[in-house]
Amino acid sequence: MRKKTIGLCVACFGLASPAQAGDSIQELHTLFRRSYEWELREFPEMAMARGDYSNADRVTDSSLQAIQRRHEKTKAFLEQLRALPTHNLNKEDLLNYQLFELKLTNAIQGHRFRMFLAPIGGRFGVHQRIPQMAERVRFRSRADYANYLTRLEQVPTVVQQTIERLALGLEERRTPPRVTLAGLAGQFHAIADDGLKPLAEPFQRMPDHIDERVQQELRRRFRNKSLPAVENAIDKLSTFVVKRYIPRCRRSIAAIDLPDGAAYYAYQLRVMTTTDMTPREVHDLGLSEVARIKAEMMQVIRSSDFMETHPERPDDELFGAFVQFLRSDPRFYHESDQALLAGYRDICKRVDPWLAKLFSRLPRLPYGVREIPAFMAPNQTTAYYSRGDIRNAEPGYFYANTHALNQRPTYEMIPLALHEAVPGHHLQIALAQELQGLPEFRKDSYFTAFGEGWALYAERLGLEMGLYEDPYDNFGRLLYEMWRACRLVVDTGMHAFGWTRARAIGFMLSNTALSELNIETEIDRYISWPGQACAYKIGELKIRQLRETAQETLGEVFDLRAFHDEVLGAGALPLTFLEHRIDRWIDSKRFKAYD
Repeated sequence: MRKKTIGLCVACFGLASPAQAGDSIQELHTLFRRSYEWELREFPEMAMARGDYSNADRVTDSSLQAIQRRHEKTKAFLEQLRALPTHNLNKEDLLNYQLFELKLTNAIQGHRFRMFLAPIGGRFGVHQRIPQMAERVRFRSRADYANYLTRLEQVPTVVQQTIERLALGLEERRTPPRVTLAGLAGQFHAIADDGLKPLAEPFQRMPDHIDERVQQELRRRFRNKSLPAVENAIDKLSTFVVKRYIPRCRRSIAAIDLPDGAAYYAYQLRVMTTTDMTPREVHDLGLSEVARIKAEMMQVIRSSDFMETHPERPDDELFGAFVQFLRSDPRFYHESDQALLAGYRDICKRVDPWLAKLFSRLPRLPYGVREIPAFMAPNQTTAYYSRGDIRNAEPGYFYANTHALNQRPTYEMIPLALHEAVPGHHLQIALAQELQGLPEFRKDSYFTAFGEGWALYAERLGLEMGLYEDPYDNFGRLLYEMWRACRLVVDTGMHAFGWTRARAIGFMLSNTALSELNIETEIDRYISWPGQACAYKIGELKIRQLRETAQETLGEVFDLRAFHDEVLGAGALPLTFLEHRIDRWIDSKRFKAYD
């Protein structure tokens, strides 16, 4: 793990003080600001999420021409960046420089693979964003409502742009695998039934200070113009996707079967893991982790009351019998959506008091627990986190899937809540947004290996909170760790080594206690998002390794709260940069101890 990292210079930091850097620092930060302001103009939805409503009457131009224009602008920013001298930057601004360069370089290199021609899938796409257009935006004034209606009325243009990209993707053979689109017809059907109802909700809670006559005018415009425009656009997209697009999508599931597929998968692994690990190295790491975790799982099984009714038997038979017991015993399943959500909220409240013992800095931004919208739940994963922003007066949300309750076992709930809420995604992302003295692009940066690695590491912190005293809950923790280890095997297996979807499902079924529905949904996610699933375990292993190194080196001087603060104190970082940061922190603590 330690040697397989991106070859960027992080040791040769600058020699000059901020005063000596002078013009270089000013030019650098001017470039950061210009780039950020340009992004806010290009992506109005992103701007609104950050509290900037200056372009709230527009939606993002997703046409092919706009995508190419943004690509050229990104290249121009990179040229301007590289024209700046770096020899006199202080260490913080050299880090800013390198992270900005990496952001631009990744975007430019990714453009060549043209996956913007495949902008729709079972878990993402404009068809899922449209029904949620009323969420996480403000409705305080007449202008807010008028801008909202204007955005809705631009949906037909967005849909047409999407169709044009999908059609070109068919011509260039850049499509998602057909199997991952199997649930789209059902999603469109659910949207047509009542999936657009949330779009009307803002008109049910209009502020009293808006004149009643104006309120009626806005409601009338929504009913007569805005909503019909959206309905017709969704119907048009549904017809194209279901009848023309899906039947012509590729049957192959492997990323390497795309044009430039081997290079594309290598790019995805590099960007997602922030390492230079090869598919074979990732695959072998996964196999070794599966074996290690399996041994721990067997120890937990033998400590449970399951053994009271099952005589000693070989590990393979015992594991299979235990998994079948978990999948079938009703005591591990909630009977209602609200009971499941209440269970998650209870876990989150049990975790909150522990945060002060693990961190000295906590975010101001609160979070909540919501259910995944029904129209997309059948094809969604068990849960996900949606970031908020204090600038937009919006909390973060942990979204839990309440579809098919007999597939949502209680023993998974603790690690899942720790991962998605606190001390996982919400704590890490909200803290990054509130960091002082960083360029804006760093506050919103997200490196998957860091973010998902931290969230998986956060699941393990439940041991220190005493949350896994019940063997079944502890098995759930190991189950989730095993799940992420299996990802290393099946992702590389399918995308680089010729594994079939059935083989990947079989591997997950034989090594985890996840339900078959969850496994199939997850496998289709890995198929449609190559490399992303490999980031979790690789990032978590790096953070655990850095903690172990710090503990061994510092001994009694080691402070867990200070370690966590240092890991999260610079926002998201590639693993190379994180390792260098923690190494410097260890040295500073060690030298201070010797004073």
